[in-house]
Amino acid sequence: MASIQGTRIRRSRGIEGSRRRGIALHAVLLLGVLLSAFPFYWAVIMSTHTTSEIFSYPPKLLPGTHFLENVRSLFDTVDFFGSMVNSLLVAGSVTFLVLFFDSLAAFVFAKFEFPGKRLLFVVLMFIFMVPAQLQAIPQFVIMAKLGWIGSMTALIVPAAANAFGIFWMRQYMKGAIHDELLDASRIDGAHFLRQYWHVALPVVRPGLAFLGIFTFMGQWNDYAWPLIALTNPDNVTLQVALSQLNGTHGTTDYGMVMTGALLALVPLLIVFAIGARQIIGDLAKGAIK
Repeated sequence: MASIQGTRIRRSRGIEGSRRRGIALHAVLLLGVLLSAFPFYWAVIMSTHTTSEIFSYPPKLLPGTHFLENVRSLFDTVDFFGSMVNSLLVAGSVTFLVLFFDSLAAFVFAKFEFPGKRLLFVVLMFIFMVPAQLQAIPQFVIMAKLGWIGSMTALIVPAAANAFGIFWMRQYMKGAIHDELLDASRIDGAHFLRQYWHVALPVVRPGLAFLGIFTFMGQWNDYAWPLIALTNPDNVTLQVALSQLNGTHGTTDYGMVMTGALLALVPLLIVFAIGARQIIGDLAKGAIK
């Protein structure tokens, strides 16, 4: 009887200990969420205040009343919607091309054998390790010789494929696409493109969703190359347009700047929400199967 009582006590203590650990873990995660969300909250707060209120002490932690004024000043200073359309065109086109070309090349690297495969992959890894800053001058020379400087073609075509995307999708496809699926499709008479479209792509949608999010965010936030390549003021992207809000001699309207930065985040949040939902949904379907 005493041994049964002791077993129950130990079991209840174990349950209580695991419950405390669970509460502590959730508290740490909640703290992490609050710390991660605070910059977004602070951006919202600063976009509703004037510059003098932003630099006041103690800092204001509640929304102000100048958001609409900052929005009007933003629209009067730069062509916000025009530059946003340019950014959407560039980021959307590059994302589509990267998803197609990188996944197609990765499918070949992951599931097919051909002469020089290892050498080509080594060259790809060397390209992956080259910093983007070193590519700016030769890339500018090539774009100038093609007559693309000043147009958005100079932003879209060079970014249509990249080494990271090929490497990422190759690694994903090697584990996600089973050889038995490809063998069965060959028996059914499927050629290469049919295998790619009907067999490979449905399986690797979570990997494509991540690559799409990563590519879109990178192109949306790109500043250096558009600043160099876009000599036509009508074709500037949003990040270049927002940089024009920085005044000279300490006259920057930081409320207006933060309003522009906050509005520029909206498309990124939408794309991230769509892509993350795709990732979670496909993973859940795979778990059920």
